Amino acid sequence: MLPPAGHLLSLLLVIGTGGSVPSHPASPQGCYVAEEAGERTFRCSQAGLSAVPTGIPNDTRKLYLDANQLVTVPAGAFQHLPVLEELDLSHNILAHLSGAAFQGLAGTLRHLDLSANQLASVPVEAFMGLQIQVNLSANPWRCDCALQEVLRQVRLAPGTGTGIVCGPGARPDLVGQEFLPLAGEEELCGAGRGGAQRSTDVALLVTMGGWLVLVVAYLVHYVWQNRDESRRPLKRVRMLPVRSEDSSILSTVV
Repeated sequence: MLPPAGHLLSLLLVIGTGGSVPSHPASPQGCYVAEEAGERTFRCSQAGLSAVPTGIPNDTRKLYLDANQLVTVPAGAFQHLPVLEELDLSHNILAHLSGAAFQGLAGTLRHLDLSANQLASVPVEAFMGLQIQVNLSANPWRCDCALQEVLRQVRLAPGTGTGIVCGPGARPDLVGQEFLPLAGEEELCGAGRGGAQRSTDVALLVTMGGWLVLVVAYLVHYVWQNRDESRRPLKRVRMLPVRSEDSSILSTVV
């Protein structure tokens, strides 16, 4: 009696793959895939993770890595997730973000939660090209030029602006103050990033202005010197005394 066609097909697949049935990568312990509002969601909340996990399905639209022990987000950590729209990294111990942490997400990522971490500063490059709404509250911010430039690149999640407070690493007069009012009143990039470029431009203009003044001064001096030199022979002619013998000759001629 021949085995059913389905069993025969399965047997052929096993033989063709060397005796083992292919399997999908297993989700990390404490993580699971779910469908929420018709969107593929991958939840790894409170999973005890110390690094961004592998095995996240590439069709994931919402990724929750909150309440873990993540210390850093390396370059390209999520670039294999081409349709990711929402990323929650809140309530970790993040102290460092790579400038390419969100590489590959420029066209899709819309919501990013970085609240309740240990971020004192973030590279503005990490947010270049992203059209996101971000939560940066409850971090010990240094309140520096980098943060000011980040706020020019992103939109803050509603109601989270008051939670951006200057931490112990900030200037003594800024510690404990809300950053948004300060950022609106003071330019913190006078000696950094964009400020460095502006300072260079000002220095260049001052130098060029100095050279221009020197050139004009030289030209003025040159013109006046030549003018004096041209007058001197005329003065000499006018001031030449008339000798007596010259006058007698002149009288004889007359």
